[in-house]
Amino acid sequence: MPESPKLLRLLSAAVGAENVLTDPAVLAASSHDTWPVSTKWSRRGEHPHQADVVVRARSEEDVAAVLRAAEEFGTPVTTRALGSSVTGQPLPTRGGIVLDVSGLTGPHEIDEIDMTVTAPAGVNGGDLEDALNETGWTMRFSPQSLYRSSVGGWLATLATGQFSSRYGGVEDLVVGYRVVLADGAVAELTASPRAAMGPDLRQLFLGSEGTLGIVTRVTLKIVPLPAVQHLQTFLVPGVGAGLEIMRDQAARGLRPSLLRLYDTDEARHAMSDPDFDGTVLFVGTEGEPETAEAEMAVITRIATGRGATALGPAPVEAWLGRRFDFSSVEKRLDTPGGFAETIEVAHTWRHIEGLYTDVRKALEPLADEVLVHFSHVYPQGTSMYVILLGQVEDDAGASDRLAEIWATTMQVCLDHGAELSHHHGGGLARSPYSRRSLGSAHRVLRRVKHALDPEGLLNPGKLGL
Repeated sequence: MPESPKLLRLLSAAVGAENVLTDPAVLAASSHDTWPVSTKWSRRGEHPHQADVVVRARSEEDVAAVLRAAEEFGTPVTTRALGSSVTGQPLPTRGGIVLDVSGLTGPHEIDEIDMTVTAPAGVNGGDLEDALNETGWTMRFSPQSLYRSSVGGWLATLATGQFSSRYGGVEDLVVGYRVVLADGAVAELTASPRAAMGPDLRQLFLGSEGTLGIVTRVTLKIVPLPAVQHLQTFLVPGVGAGLEIMRDQAARGLRPSLLRLYDTDEARHAMSDPDFDGTVLFVGTEGEPETAEAEMAVITRIATGRGATALGPAPVEAWLGRRFDFSSVEKRLDTPGGFAETIEVAHTWRHIEGLYTDVRKALEPLADEVLVHFSHVYPQGTSMYVILLGQVEDDAGASDRLAEIWATTMQVCLDHGAELSHHHGGGLARSPYSRRSLGSAHRVLRRVKHALDPEGLLNPGKLGL
């Protein structure tokens, strides 16, 4: 390419010439997301993954028309919404069309009887949550990127939120959605409230990162705003003891809204105290007063039985007030030679502490600070979130160091049999490791991809496809 004049005319006729953009500045902007590696490329004026044309969709009909045109010309299409991905998911690896779906916005519909909200996929998640709160409702879905991400993006990346230990991930939040397939056909996937007519096809597109279809409209669960919230901070004897507390409460079927274990290095940041020395556990319970109080009482008994000491709610309250703040990472990345990265993985209770030990050991020579917390808990295990901060001579060196950090972390996780991503998804960062991570399951993914997108036009180069 560049794209043929005939295709550009076809796209202009379908969505309006004002929504078909080939300006170099627009193309350059569409070649970056918030992946730190991409941020360093941008600072250096490098655009290794750039579209030939950006098309702005304003409706589901626009999306379908663009995909039909792309199929006719054999042109790749990479979907982009608000660009909050931190792993390179919306970056085009084969040029072609970047389909901007951030314009899929408009009114939402609240159903207070069935407790759902339906909204276009491009709607900002934070704006939707604020609107729900004004009427006494909440999705209680709170990724750190809440005010930077779209509700359709949550489905495409299999996102989760900071209150997932009680409310689950997006797979638990979603009721149904509409998706445009590679040939422009539209499918509606739903269940009312559960269906046993074959496989649950709603799961098929969750986490598919735009490789199988493009989500255009979503219906999500809502619940009344919680009546009360109880918060507590515990000083625990160490990471091992903290993990045992988390496992014990999961085994008892408790559902705290917040459960975050910080190792000593990250605890200094979590406590906003550079002199703090210890491992801390943040806990929150919420809902009806009797339930929330009882759950906190049981977790307190479990924690103190493992040698923990209660420090009061103030540190958790302070964290809740700043939990959407990205500024420390952004400032570091905006410094010549500064680098910062976040990598989240997951493993079972049996193996998570060994993974923690080996990941820290492997990464400590590569960064000035290696900070770790565990923040999403399941009966079988937990996620582990690693934050790396460092400084080298220049941005070229920072890019090299970030590449080394990714390769090192992924190899340690593969060696341990860990999940390579818990909620940031694969994108460009993890695509090279997808086949080894998924093993024989990747064959199933490839067959699904071939069935739904036989020409391989949707977001190529992701998920090892």
